[in-house]
Amino acid sequence: MLRPVRRALISVSDKTGLLDLARSLVAAGVELVSTGGTHKTLADAGIAVREVSAVTGFPEMLDGRVKTLHPKLHGGILFRRDDPAHVEATKTHGIDPIDLVIVNLYPFESTVAKPDVSWEHAVENIDIGGPSLIRGAAKNHEDVAVIVDPSQYAGLLAELQNNWGSTTLKYRQRLAAQAYARTAAYDAAIASYFASVGHADALDDRLTLTFRRKQSLRYGENPHQQAGFYSEVTPPACSIASANQRHGKELSYNNILDLDAAWNLVCEFDGPAAVVVKHNNPCGAAVADSLAAAFADAYSGDPLSAFGGILAFNRPVNAATAALIAEPNRFVEAIIAPAFEPEAFEIITTRPSWKKNVRLLETGGVPTARSGFDLRRVAGGLLVQGWDAGADDPTKWKVCSTRDPSPAELAALEFAWTVCKAVKSNAIVLAQGTKVVGVGAGQMSRVDSVEIACRKAGDRAKGAVMASDAFFPFRDNIDAAARVGVSAIVQPGGSLRDGDSITACNEHGIAMLMTGVRHFRH
Repeated sequence: MLRPVRRALISVSDKTGLLDLARSLVAAGVELVSTGGTHKTLADAGIAVREVSAVTGFPEMLDGRVKTLHPKLHGGILFRRDDPAHVEATKTHGIDPIDLVIVNLYPFESTVAKPDVSWEHAVENIDIGGPSLIRGAAKNHEDVAVIVDPSQYAGLLAELQNNWGSTTLKYRQRLAAQAYARTAAYDAAIASYFASVGHADALDDRLTLTFRRKQSLRYGENPHQQAGFYSEVTPPACSIASANQRHGKELSYNNILDLDAAWNLVCEFDGPAAVVVKHNNPCGAAVADSLAAAFADAYSGDPLSAFGGILAFNRPVNAATAALIAEPNRFVEAIIAPAFEPEAFEIITTRPSWKKNVRLLETGGVPTARSGFDLRRVAGGLLVQGWDAGADDPTKWKVCSTRDPSPAELAALEFAWTVCKAVKSNAIVLAQGTKVVGVGAGQMSRVDSVEIACRKAGDRAKGAVMASDAFFPFRDNIDAAARVGVSAIVQPGGSLRDGDSITACNEHGIAMLMTGVRHFRH
């Protein structure tokens, strides 16, 4: 069902591409009607345009809060062209049809993203007339086309050219769906802002979320699964969603998951740090005096598992670190860091086997905090929780064994505890100093995780410390650690059999601390 476009209402905050679009519409015989700032831009460019106030008979008022809320406009958008009573009503009241609505909204999202925005300025950037026009045009998509973003301009002009100045119903339906998605996202951003400044509960009865597609993905976890990567409308700085990919193949679904896991962990450390992630678990992590030393220690944690893994650094990658990364027989899928120094970038991207493929992401810095909530989809619902982020306070840990840990052991325990909360539960981490030497992840039995971590560590387990993300249900975990020479343990405590674990530690001469904090990661 074709609908000719003879009259268009234009009211836009983002004027990208506006003049070229307007000239093309006028050339196609479309009459333009526009509001204040948009009208001035068009008129100053010599484009024929009629001001809204000339149509409504009322001036813009209340500092621009009221300009398009008028029956002469909404009637022209909403009346059904195939309904004789509607047509008669428009004739009686002198309402001319509007066939195309082009509106993009006040920049609320970008306004509230500014750290120094005031409440008053944020409120003034809540658009009222724009969403009303968009929703009206989308509702009457049988007759009216609605455009809400400059990215749609080229498609609109192609549609008009291909259909002799008309639009098809299929095209208008697609535009209507996009329009409602835009107004829903806009309202969600406003609701989220109100909650963020304390004017609503952070987790209210209704949770409104809005995300924008950052990129389409070839597939999901497996080739038969459709997938895309969506980011928050204004993603946090220094995050995977705001990172710039400087080199390499397109990111995959699994790459993004692993990059996020690696980046979140490496940002937990203050000193130069490196993390190696494989299948969403760290198989290596280290903090050292230099980034190159941190990488060498992290990669040595489990070189077999590190092959084909993801690397993360909390400092710009320099030439010395890049030279180690690019050594023969090493293969990595992607690297994320605040930046890559020019020589480092050259070293990594000119290694023959990596020249086209290795993915390099720059975040521009390290985040200071994590905002919002951790979301996880379940069938028919959504689980929402705060982030398990930020360092625990070791001064609140309690020594529950006869022997106190040495200062060196305590420092190693703090490091292992930080890494442990990034490992899927049941999680066990063995560390020597500030480098990981063994990880047991995701086992149904905690003692299995202990034995895997000890096997990964091999001879390095002797004198290592151990972190457990949750309490030990039985002393067999302590006995297994003692057999390979673990010297100190940190765990939350809270089991009915804590006494058995304490007794086992005392029998083996192991120092054990309880944190009182659990770090499950399912």
